Amino acid sequence: MRNPGFRRTFVVVTASAFALTATACGSSGDDGSAGGKTRITVNCEPPKSAKVDRSFFDADVKAFEKANPDIDVVTHDAFPCQDPKTFDAKLAGGQMEDVFYTYFTDAKHVVDINQAADITSYVKDLKSYGTLQQQLRDIYTVDGKIYGVPRTGYSMGLIYNKALFTKAGLDPEKPPTTWEEVRADAKKIAALGGGTVGYADYSAQNQGGWHFTAELYSQGGDVVAPDGKKSSIDTPEGKAVLQNLHDMRWADNSMGTKQLLVLNDVQQMMGSGKLGMYLSAPDNIPILVKEKGGNYKDLALAPMPGGKGTLVGGDGYMFNKKDSPAQIKAGLKWLEHMFLTPGKGFLGDYARAKQNNAPVGLPEPRLFTGAADAKDQEVKKANANVPVENYQGFLDGNQSLQMKIEPPQAQQIYSVLDGAVSAVLTKKDANIDQLLKDASGKIDSILARG
Repeated sequence: MRNPGFRRTFVVVTASAFALTATACGSSGDDGSAGGKTRITVNCEPPKSAKVDRSFFDADVKAFEKANPDIDVVTHDAFPCQDPKTFDAKLAGGQMEDVFYTYFTDAKHVVDINQAADITSYVKDLKSYGTLQQQLRDIYTVDGKIYGVPRTGYSMGLIYNKALFTKAGLDPEKPPTTWEEVRADAKKIAALGGGTVGYADYSAQNQGGWHFTAELYSQGGDVVAPDGKKSSIDTPEGKAVLQNLHDMRWADNSMGTKQLLVLNDVQQMMGSGKLGMYLSAPDNIPILVKEKGGNYKDLALAPMPGGKGTLVGGDGYMFNKKDSPAQIKAGLKWLEHMFLTPGKGFLGDYARAKQNNAPVGLPEPRLFTGAADAKDQEVKKANANVPVENYQGFLDGNQSLQMKIEPPQAQQIYSVLDGAVSAVLTKKDANIDQLLKDASGKIDSILARG
């Protein structure tokens, strides 16, 4: 599912307040040369309302231009960094920036419609490229050619309220590791009464389908067959996901009576201390504290229950097919300066983040490997201002999980799966077998259309 591009480390603003306009974000349309400089347009600059983010981003761009006086960087602000409603139109209309932001799920699509520059011969100049996680690099590699560079990555886990675990007689240092344990713990938490909900899940606005996918991955299942042509949800693993949700909702009454929830609803519940558990990436934690009234000491993160796999996502930058060689080289230099130097840059300057009361010490994003990762983690640990011990179980547990990206045609598929998830949470007599069969057929049709 799509996460706002720049909020992972710093301040959050509401997505509805901003829109991307195709006319404001066009590529230079030439070789980018002007006055002896190479000019590149880039996007995902934080909007003016996100004052701290904006000041950091702009300061980093100015520092880059000072260090590279032969490069002129023209930034375009946007929130979210990519608007799915306008993304394809911008690509088709030739309005995309020279260096443009994408979600992981967009990479192959952009290549398939021939809108990305092949940067294979240029990444050798990107010093940090070999230090990035291979599975993230692979996302921007299509048919052996490189078309982009990852910027952040996240994986799903289980956020839980340690205070409610203690109150319910559960060990807050031993969160559930199986879905059977999730169900048992949720029932005990819900038994506290007073409107307390044991476990909550999304079931609207494509978010239900997103979480169905994560829960399916956790049990070793998949949404789409390896060849990408057929659905694979009508399986014992798919049935287990829906049956578990149905039983927690109707047999245990541990999910509350209000359903058709979306992200904000669940965050409000957790922040107010009325929710025991929900699935999320680590970037939810500062939102729960800064916007929803939560407390860092009460919020812990565990790996995905089930022990088989977890959904991963993230973002990166690709290059306009019209870019000149000079623009590609300049763009790679800019990315290295802004995002790909351990302990530095817009997302990695942890000392600066701490000074501005932004959370430092969350377990993700984890972009680097080897010595680069060690350096990044060292700087992060030195500036940590959140209880890092609350996330150690998540870090340890992730080591044994299969990391799986979202399925092709993800948003269309999630829309279909929303229907199945919402049905089991709102209809006690929902026919799970039929729901899976119907959804499977619809997904097959989506995949057939490409």
